[in-house]
Amino acid sequence: MRSHVKLGAVVAAGLVAALAGCGGSTGPSTGSGGGTNTAASGDCSSAEVYCVGLVTDVGKVDDKGFNQAAWEGVEQVKGEIGAQTKYIETTDPKDYAKNIKQFTDAKYDVIVTVGFLMGDATRAAGKQYPNTKFIGFDQFQADPVVPNVTGLIFHEDQAGYSAGYLAGLMTKTNKIGVVLGQEIPPTQAYAAGYENGAKAANPAISVSKVYHPAGNTAFNDPVWGAGEAKKMLAQGADFIFGAGGNTGNGALQETAKTAGAGDKLFCIGVDLDQWETLPAAHPCLITSAEKHEKDGIGELLKQAKANTIKPGNFYGTAGISPYHDFDSKVPADVKTKVADVVSKLADGSLQTGYKP
Repeated sequence: MRSHVKLGAVVAAGLVAALAGCGGSTGPSTGSGGGTNTAASGDCSSAEVYCVGLVTDVGKVDDKGFNQAAWEGVEQVKGEIGAQTKYIETTDPKDYAKNIKQFTDAKYDVIVTVGFLMGDATRAAGKQYPNTKFIGFDQFQADPVVPNVTGLIFHEDQAGYSAGYLAGLMTKTNKIGVVLGQEIPPTQAYAAGYENGAKAANPAISVSKVYHPAGNTAFNDPVWGAGEAKKMLAQGADFIFGAGGNTGNGALQETAKTAGAGDKLFCIGVDLDQWETLPAAHPCLITSAEKHEKDGIGELLKQAKANTIKPGNFYGTAGISPYHDFDSKVPADVKTKVADVVSKLADGSLQTGYKP
């Protein structure tokens, strides 16, 4: 297994999110956006069959971002917990509740819902179906918590800070940028951490920031993301952080195809190690601000199967990904300084300055 620079420790708390999946290559389409049956041969209402369903946020399960990471988390433990898994892809936010209901009606044991914007629908379903466990990815659970809902959350500000610190040390123009999806707590945390980390490393730096307007395409608009990155690059930014699902991917890919990519221009991925999922960004992708989503979802699913999962919030780990092909381009002293920042964030001796 490849190594990661990790931030923080996983601490338990709880929301059991509904993790349903209908992905794969066989079976009929279901849900507002569709999906394909992976292992739906058994009756989920039977005590002998353990079913996990996942409902994506708007976008595809192979979005090379948080939806994909969540599904991969389900798939990596399904053998261990003996689960039958399916997903439903959401195409319109108005279908959140309807898509969740497909799994509750089928008597799924656990439902995983992906994304901050699904939080209200997840809590409502948890109250309506107390015998189903729900895991809400990126969904902070405020008091009073719903007894059968667990929120999987992360310190995005720490991952962003580490990535920004790297950019602050390596920039030659003293200009960097970040292209984000809709302005919600996770993207706010990434942006604040990135800016604060960059300025801690380099007080003279200027950070450009833009959020996608709220709407159905906020996290699935690569054309807009590419356009915003192009503006920043034209203004002299030499690092672009794309943090917003497929919208952020557009920013990364625009940077990758710009003259000087990998030499004078660099990009930073988000949520998972995008070196593994977005080859089109390889020409510029120096690292990713990574939430270890697969590990967090896998851990909560194992807890759900063992009936040890708790309601409230469960903090997963976060960090930055390996430098991959750019390892030789990151000076040794920069690696040392970034590693020191990561370590101090992990032990609490350094704060990012982000205030939710």
